[in-house]
Amino acid sequence: MTDITQVKYRPRVVDCEVERYLEAFGAVCIEGPKWCGKTMTASMHCNSSFFVGDPSNNFQNRQLAELSPDLVLQGDTPRLLDEWQEVAALWDAVRFTVDSRAAKGQFVLTGSSTPIRKGILHSGAGRIGRLRMRTMSLWESGDSCGAVSLRQLCDGEFQSVMTGDVKLYRLAELIVRGGWPGNLDVSISNASLTAQSYIDALIDDDAYRLDDVKYDKNKIRLLLQSLARNESTTVSNSNIARDISANGGSVDPDTVASYLDLFERLFLLDNQPPFSGNLRSATRLKQSPKRHFCDPALAAALLKASPERLVGDLTTFGFLFEALCERDLRVYAESFGARVCHYQDYRQREVDAVVELSDGRWCAFEIKLGFNQVEEAAAQLVALRDSIAREGGTPPTQLCVICGLANAAFRRSDGVFVVPVTALKP
Repeated sequence: MTDITQVKYRPRVVDCEVERYLEAFGAVCIEGPKWCGKTMTASMHCNSSFFVGDPSNNFQNRQLAELSPDLVLQGDTPRLLDEWQEVAALWDAVRFTVDSRAAKGQFVLTGSSTPIRKGILHSGAGRIGRLRMRTMSLWESGDSCGAVSLRQLCDGEFQSVMTGDVKLYRLAELIVRGGWPGNLDVSISNASLTAQSYIDALIDDDAYRLDDVKYDKNKIRLLLQSLARNESTTVSNSNIARDISANGGSVDPDTVASYLDLFERLFLLDNQPPFSGNLRSATRLKQSPKRHFCDPALAAALLKASPERLVGDLTTFGFLFEALCERDLRVYAESFGARVCHYQDYRQREVDAVVELSDGRWCAFEIKLGFNQVEEAAAQLVALRDSIAREGGTPPTQLCVICGLANAAFRRSDGVFVVPVTALKP
């Protein structure tokens, strides 16, 4: 195995949360998609480690964990237990040891899938804190200048600033490359291979290993391709089944539902929940989630979308750009206790992203690839805010258009912020 202590570490936004959770809980479980950097990040906060999936000596570590879970917990704390879900009994062993020691910051667990609950006796509530880790945001990968803090923007603290020109082709490259840490120093032409390899591994191996069930590989691929065609939309399961049928396949809605659950448990999906805040008005909100892969590079790979093809298909480019922005918003917002959702009501009003703050305030964001779309997006945000206020509801406190092709972050005369995604940070 590669010695992770010899690899240069790029700080992650979640680092502060890991430290905070170690002070509050006996153990922390960092969950997220494969290859997003969980092991490296966890190792930065630990003084000893145990790798369940180490293939050395015929997977000796896994056998040891199965035979004597309490033994593998011995070591300097915090102790890293990497890919704990390979031996589900480790969860209860950690929970029991945390109770016995009555101390904080004992273990950091990492997991790239959620095992079935069979064999796990306790949820770990109060003992094991869970953190979701995502692929790298543009701020983490060094592709955002960080001139604008999302937290400060949500509080109305903002200074206009020039942020530099951004090329359309570069935005396409960032989508195709994705946020995998291992891709940062790889050419764009080769970086797309990571996403394709990710998909192949899921279809050929990961799905089976999770449940020991032989899933239909062809149906999995058909469903993934349909999700890619419907990236950043609120398409229903039945419409996904119809989309697959229209593209030469056949998957019934029940199979769609069961496979989507499988994808969720593998952290392949990162759907955006609907806004459920209390508007204090009669406005009825729709409750469909917005579909997202854990990284827009996966959708691009499934659509065989190179940077050149994205530039030639601005509609698809727009949906994948929205996914990129909303991934970054979630990384940044969760670092200060906020959550990201989307807004749809039965009066046909929509907002691409809502940042809901812990004190109940909410901020509305529209996402547009081109600067020429900013005027219309800003007008829609102002109209939404004013109509909610007229209805006696609680309007958003801040309005913002996140743009791809803008060279400055500024506040318009109508109060709407305009910010390039390549200028955002937590």
